[in-house]
Amino acid sequence: MIILSASDVSLSFGTDVVLDRISLGIQENDKIGIVGVNGAGKSLFMKILAGRVAQSEGDVFLAKGMNIGYLEQNTGLDSDKEMFEEMCNAFPKLLEAEKRLSELEQLMNESHDSDKHMSLAKEYTTLEDAFKREGGYEFRSRISSMLTGLGFEKETHTRTINTLSGGQKTRLAIARLLLSEPDILMLDEPTNHLDIETVEWLEEYLKNYKKSLVVISHDRYFLDKVTKKTFEIENHEGKLYNTSYTEYVKQKEIDRKIDQKHYELQQKEIARLEAFIENQRRWNRERNIIAAESRMKAIDRMEKIEKPKNLPSNIRFRFQMSENGRCPDKMLEVTGLSKGYPGKQLFENVSFLLHGRDKMFILGQNGVGKSTMLKILCGKVGQDFGTFEYASGLAIGYYDQEHQGLDGNNTVIDELWDCFPNKTQTEIRSVLGGFLFTSEDVFKKIDVLSGGEKARLTFAKLMLEKSDLLILDEPTNHLDTPSREVLENALSEYDGTVLCVSHDRYFVKKLASRIFEMREDGTFDFKGGYEDFCSYKDKKKGTENEKTPGQGSVTNSQIDYEKSKELKNRRKSAERKLAETEKKISETESKIEENQKKQEECASDYEQISKLFSELSELNDTLERLYETWDELQTILDEK
Repeated sequence: MIILSASDVSLSFGTDVVLDRISLGIQENDKIGIVGVNGAGKSLFMKILAGRVAQSEGDVFLAKGMNIGYLEQNTGLDSDKEMFEEMCNAFPKLLEAEKRLSELEQLMNESHDSDKHMSLAKEYTTLEDAFKREGGYEFRSRISSMLTGLGFEKETHTRTINTLSGGQKTRLAIARLLLSEPDILMLDEPTNHLDIETVEWLEEYLKNYKKSLVVISHDRYFLDKVTKKTFEIENHEGKLYNTSYTEYVKQKEIDRKIDQKHYELQQKEIARLEAFIENQRRWNRERNIIAAESRMKAIDRMEKIEKPKNLPSNIRFRFQMSENGRCPDKMLEVTGLSKGYPGKQLFENVSFLLHGRDKMFILGQNGVGKSTMLKILCGKVGQDFGTFEYASGLAIGYYDQEHQGLDGNNTVIDELWDCFPNKTQTEIRSVLGGFLFTSEDVFKKIDVLSGGEKARLTFAKLMLEKSDLLILDEPTNHLDTPSREVLENALSEYDGTVLCVSHDRYFVKKLASRIFEMREDGTFDFKGGYEDFCSYKDKKKGTENEKTPGQGSVTNSQIDYEKSKELKNRRKSAERKLAETEKKISETESKIEENQKKQEECASDYEQISKLFSELSELNDTLERLYETWDELQTILDEK
């Protein structure tokens, strides 16, 4: 049964069309994910479904008796009430019944009239049965469980809401909405501001949600876990796929190939008929004219297949190492690092050694100091105790999720040009074009840019910097799914080292060679990918006794396993890099031989000799660096 439907819904602002004749039917117990690039109109479409925005054309129908619970992106509660008290307001009927039951108890205790007492007792019994049936004796425990699941410890449940951070208020708004259990639950980017543990809790809750769910998200892991249908908004149009996200991606590619093939076959047939018509007209006899007209009618009768529309533009870039290309085995050594604020200790005694070409991801709950530690390592914040030391000569690039490195008063083009004044305007605009800043967009003030636009501009700067070590703080925030995939590919192909904080499990799964978990009771350094890390933790839950708090406190057998895993991963990476390096050495040596031959051939041409000699010097420097890299990789492979 369809409980909410949109029929031929369009939305325009002046001449700008946002949505064009979109239709969608939502059935009971549907779990639908809405996907599309940033700016496609996903949030506006959800607001139309929820009755928050009026469509320009089309109809929206909500079945009688059905109610909608809607939460906008990054919208939190704003109240001077305590958290638990505000959550109780999600159950107004139960609170009212609870109050009435209390009144009836008091009246019965005060009444000495048997008839009146009997009447009060009857009302009390009827009301209590309904109260019990509706969960009146469990709703407070449900509230407590919900708050704990969304990351609010029990001792914080009495905190006043207006003392919470923006992210905490958003989580609280999610909690209240979930508690109200609407017939159709609509969530716009609900995983923003949630750590991995809380997202996993939310996934389990929504998987078991007995009513309908419509969710907008760029979290591919989350969509696969929670949704069973995918509604794509692209090029102002909508299309429903009866699959989860991963299967939708595959089906979309198949559908595009089929549509393209049908279009090409029809165009080929039209071209054949038009050629026949042209030939008949040349003869210009009656029977030829009749034949030509017959083919013309055949073309007119065809139901024309439209050419598949181009996919939305996407960013394009790649990361490169510095000219020196430094990637030693000992990239960064952190020893006993600690940081805290009055009344709050973030972390203490954090130590690790970052190896060259590691892709190490730092995971942990919100509030354990992951981003703060990166800021310390980048010199943005000072530590309380401990030290850290980089290998000499490293070029380090830092991505700040808050984009504090951008000057809000600058235009987009000036921001990039100020950092790289030696580049021409054409070069700067070409780079910006790769990050979807075209035409007049380059003259926008940074203060008016969206979060996604600021992220793209920050990546443009980071790409041009050419770094040996990339330190990234939540780099997928504000990026749509296609942009996240481009970033994943750029980091996969990057030859340098990566140190990254992220809550995007799909992103971590694809890239991580090492997981460093920060917890309130210490840290855990796992030498392996995300799936192995999850598997290891699942096994440990069932086999380990309570550990002594501390950094990486594991058994000897676990340490042996981790060392073996680390060596295996490092050797595997080194073998791949060694093959690539040997190929580059061979190519460089060939270029040196070719250069020397050219010098012999034009010994009397001073200008040409000078140019060739300069090139030879650069080639020899490159060869020397390649041999250094070869030695480093060979050392790793010789490890026992």
